[in-house]
Amino acid sequence: MRLKGKIINWNAEKAFGFIEPNGGGDQVFIHKTALANKNRTPQMHDIITFSITKDKDGRYCACDATFAGEKLKKKAAKKTSKFSIYLSITFLISIATAFVFGNFPEKLFYIYIGLSMITFIAYANDKSKAQRGAWRTQESTLHLFSLAGGWPGAALAQQFLRHKSSKREFRHIFWLTAFINVGVLMWLFSSYGEEVLTLINQ
Repeated sequence: MRLKGKIINWNAEKAFGFIEPNGGGDQVFIHKTALANKNRTPQMHDIITFSITKDKDGRYCACDATFAGEKLKKKAAKKTSKFSIYLSITFLISIATAFVFGNFPEKLFYIYIGLSMITFIAYANDKSKAQRGAWRTQESTLHLFSLAGGWPGAALAQQFLRHKSSKREFRHIFWLTAFINVGVLMWLFSSYGEEVLTLINQ
Protein backbone atom coordinates (compact mmCIF):
# COMPACT_ATOMS: atom_id res chain seq x y z
CA MET A 1 0.00 0.00 0.00
CA ARG A 2 1.41 3.36 -1.06
CA LEU A 3 1.10 6.35 1.28
CA LYS A 4 1.68 10.05 0.79
CA GLY A 5 2.96 12.76 3.11
CA LYS A 6 5.34 15.67 3.42
CA ILE A 7 8.81 16.11 4.86
CA ILE A 8 8.52 17.97 8.18
CA ASN A 9 12.07 17.39 9.39
CA TRP A 10 15.33 16.67 7.59
CA ASN A 11 18.90 16.29 8.91
CA ALA A 12 21.18 16.94 5.95
CA GLU A 13 24.32 15.75 7.76
CA LYS A 14 22.88 12.39 8.80
CA ALA A 15 20.69 12.09 5.67
CA PHE A 16 17.44 11.21 7.41
CA GLY A 17 14.22 12.87 8.46
CA PHE A 18 10.53 12.36 9.13
CA ILE A 19 7.39 12.34 7.01
CA GLU A 20 4.00 13.52 8.20
CA PRO A 21 1.43 11.26 6.49
CA ASN A 22 -1.58 12.89 4.84
CA GLY A 23 -4.62 12.41 7.04
CA GLY A 24 -2.55 12.37 10.22
CA GLY A 25 -0.99 9.58 12.18
CA ASP A 26 2.50 8.91 13.53
CA GLN A 27 5.47 10.48 11.83
CA VAL A 28 7.39 8.09 9.60
CA PHE A 29 11.19 7.85 9.64
CA ILE A 30 12.90 8.05 6.25
CA HIS A 31 16.54 7.67 5.30
CA LYS A 32 17.89 9.03 2.02
CA THR A 33 18.68 5.50 0.86
CA ALA A 34 14.91 4.83 0.82
CA LEU A 35 14.48 7.37 -1.99
CA ALA A 36 14.47 6.17 -5.59
CA ASN A 37 16.04 9.48 -6.65
CA LYS A 38 19.27 9.59 -4.65
CA ASN A 39 20.57 12.65 -6.48
CA ARG A 40 17.96 14.95 -4.99
CA THR A 41 18.20 16.13 -1.39
CA PRO A 42 14.83 16.32 0.39
CA GLN A 43 13.65 19.74 1.50
CA MET A 44 11.07 20.81 4.06
CA HIS A 45 7.50 20.32 2.82
CA ASP A 46 8.53 18.10 -0.12
CA ILE A 47 5.68 15.74 -0.95
CA ILE A 48 6.75 12.10 -0.72
CA THR A 49 4.99 8.93 -1.82
CA PHE A 50 6.24 5.87 0.03
CA SER A 51 5.65 2.38 1.38
CA ILE A 52 6.15 1.13 4.91
CA THR A 53 8.69 -1.49 5.98
CA LYS A 54 10.68 -2.44 9.09
CA ASP A 55 14.38 -1.89 9.67
CA LYS A 56 16.70 -4.53 11.15
CA ASP A 57 15.63 -3.44 14.66
CA GLY A 58 11.94 -3.92 13.87
CA ARG A 59 11.11 -0.21 13.66
CA TYR A 60 8.74 1.09 11.01
CA CYS A 61 10.24 3.32 8.35
CA ALA A 62 9.65 4.47 4.79
CA CYS A 63 10.89 2.56 1.73
CA ASP A 64 10.50 2.82 -2.06
CA ALA A 65 10.00 6.55 -1.64
CA THR A 66 9.57 8.99 -4.52
CA PHE A 67 9.17 12.74 -4.79
CA ALA A 68 5.89 14.18 -6.08
CA GLY A 69 5.70 13.77 -9.85
CA GLU A 70 8.26 10.99 -9.99
CA LYS A 71 7.43 7.37 -10.74
CA LEU A 72 8.79 4.42 -8.83
CA LYS A 73 10.88 2.22 -11.08
CA LYS A 74 10.30 -1.38 -10.18
CA LYS A 75 13.41 -3.49 -9.91
CA ALA A 76 13.58 -6.23 -12.45
CA ALA A 77 13.31 -9.66 -10.92
CA LYS A 78 16.56 -11.56 -10.87
CA LYS A 79 16.61 -14.18 -13.56
CA THR A 80 17.70 -17.71 -12.87
CA SER A 81 20.55 -18.89 -15.05
CA LYS A 82 19.26 -22.08 -16.65
CA PHE A 83 22.68 -22.65 -18.18
CA SER A 84 24.29 -23.02 -14.72
CA ILE A 85 21.54 -25.37 -13.58
CA TYR A 86 21.58 -27.53 -16.72
CA LEU A 87 25.38 -27.72 -16.78
CA SER A 88 25.74 -28.79 -13.16
CA ILE A 89 22.89 -31.31 -13.33
CA THR A 90 24.19 -32.72 -16.65
CA PHE A 91 27.64 -33.11 -15.13
CA LEU A 92 26.33 -34.92 -12.05
CA ILE A 93 24.11 -37.20 -14.14
CA SER A 94 27.03 -37.94 -16.47
CA ILE A 95 29.41 -39.02 -13.72
CA ALA A 96 26.59 -40.98 -12.01
CA THR A 97 25.89 -42.85 -15.25
CA ALA A 98 29.58 -43.52 -15.80
CA PHE A 99 29.86 -44.76 -12.21
CA VAL A 100 26.91 -47.15 -12.62
CA PHE A 101 28.55 -48.67 -15.72
CA GLY A 102 31.91 -48.97 -13.97
CA ASN A 103 33.60 -46.20 -15.94
CA PHE A 104 34.04 -43.75 -13.07
CA PRO A 105 35.96 -44.37 -9.81
CA GLU A 106 33.67 -44.92 -6.81
CA LYS A 107 35.76 -42.75 -4.48
CA LEU A 108 35.88 -39.90 -6.99
CA PHE A 109 32.13 -40.14 -7.56
CA TYR A 110 31.37 -39.84 -3.86
CA ILE A 111 33.87 -36.98 -3.54
CA TYR A 112 31.97 -34.98 -6.19
CA ILE A 113 28.57 -35.75 -4.67
CA GLY A 114 29.73 -35.06 -1.12
CA LEU A 115 31.55 -31.84 -1.95
CA SER A 116 28.59 -30.58 -3.99
CA MET A 117 26.30 -31.11 -1.01
CA ILE A 118 28.77 -29.49 1.39
CA THR A 119 29.24 -26.53 -0.94
CA PHE A 120 25.49 -26.03 -1.34
CA ILE A 121 25.13 -26.02 2.45
CA ALA A 122 28.05 -23.58 2.77
CA TYR A 123 26.30 -21.15 0.39
CA ALA A 124 23.02 -21.51 2.30
CA ASN A 125 24.81 -20.89 5.59
CA ASP A 126 26.61 -17.83 4.20
CA LYS A 127 23.34 -16.36 2.92
CA SER A 128 21.76 -16.91 6.33
CA LYS A 129 24.71 -15.12 7.95
CA ALA A 130 24.34 -12.22 5.52
CA GLN A 131 20.66 -11.84 6.39
CA ARG A 132 21.44 -11.92 10.12
CA GLY A 133 24.41 -9.58 9.82
CA ALA A 134 26.70 -12.28 11.25
CA TRP A 135 30.34 -13.04 10.41
CA ARG A 136 30.45 -14.22 6.78
CA THR A 137 32.14 -17.19 5.15
CA GLN A 138 35.18 -16.03 3.19
CA GLU A 139 34.74 -16.04 -0.58
CA SER A 140 38.08 -17.82 -0.91
CA THR A 141 36.62 -20.71 1.12
CA LEU A 142 33.63 -21.00 -1.22
CA HIS A 143 35.96 -20.95 -4.22
CA LEU A 144 38.14 -23.64 -2.63
CA PHE A 145 35.10 -25.91 -2.28
CA SER A 146 34.30 -25.35 -5.97
CA LEU A 147 37.88 -26.00 -7.05
CA ALA A 148 38.00 -29.25 -5.07
CA GLY A 149 34.92 -30.58 -6.89
CA GLY A 150 31.92 -28.91 -5.30
CA TRP A 151 31.29 -26.53 -8.18
CA PRO A 152 28.02 -28.26 -9.27
CA GLY A 153 26.60 -27.61 -5.79
CA ALA A 154 27.86 -24.03 -5.92
CA ALA A 155 26.21 -23.44 -9.31
CA LEU A 156 22.89 -24.78 -8.03
CA ALA A 157 23.12 -22.74 -4.82
CA GLN A 158 23.85 -19.53 -6.70
CA GLN A 159 20.68 -19.90 -8.74
CA PHE A 160 18.21 -21.56 -6.37
CA LEU A 161 19.29 -19.59 -3.29
CA ARG A 162 20.00 -16.40 -5.28
CA HIS A 163 23.31 -16.02 -3.45
CA LYS A 164 26.49 -14.72 -5.10
CA SER A 165 24.67 -14.88 -8.43
CA SER A 166 24.95 -11.20 -9.36
CA LYS A 167 28.48 -10.40 -8.17
CA ARG A 168 30.39 -10.43 -11.45
CA GLU A 169 33.92 -10.73 -10.06
CA PHE A 170 32.90 -13.63 -7.82
CA ARG A 171 31.17 -15.40 -10.72
CA HIS A 172 34.23 -15.04 -12.96
CA ILE A 173 36.46 -16.67 -10.34
CA PHE A 174 33.84 -19.36 -9.70
CA TRP A 175 33.71 -20.39 -13.36
CA LEU A 176 37.51 -20.41 -13.44
CA THR A 177 37.55 -22.89 -10.54
CA ALA A 178 34.93 -25.02 -12.32
CA PHE A 179 36.91 -25.09 -15.58
CA ILE A 180 40.14 -25.94 -13.73
CA ASN A 181 38.41 -28.78 -11.90
CA VAL A 182 36.92 -30.22 -15.08
CA GLY A 183 40.29 -29.82 -16.79
CA VAL A 184 42.00 -31.82 -14.04
CA LEU A 185 39.27 -34.48 -14.30
CA MET A 186 39.85 -34.78 -18.06
CA TRP A 187 43.59 -35.05 -17.42
CA LEU A 188 43.00 -37.90 -14.96
CA PHE A 189 41.21 -39.89 -17.67
CA SER A 190 43.97 -39.22 -20.20
CA SER A 191 47.09 -41.34 -20.64
CA TYR A 192 49.03 -38.79 -18.56
CA GLY A 193 46.85 -39.25 -15.47
CA GLU A 194 46.45 -43.02 -15.55
CA GLU A 195 48.78 -43.58 -12.59
CA VAL A 196 46.94 -41.09 -10.40
CA LEU A 197 43.59 -42.53 -11.43
CA THR A 198 44.84 -46.00 -10.52
CA LEU A 199 45.78 -44.79 -7.06
CA ILE A 200 42.29 -43.31 -6.63
CA ASN A 201 40.72 -46.62 -7.65
CA GLN A 202 42.69 -48.52 -4.99
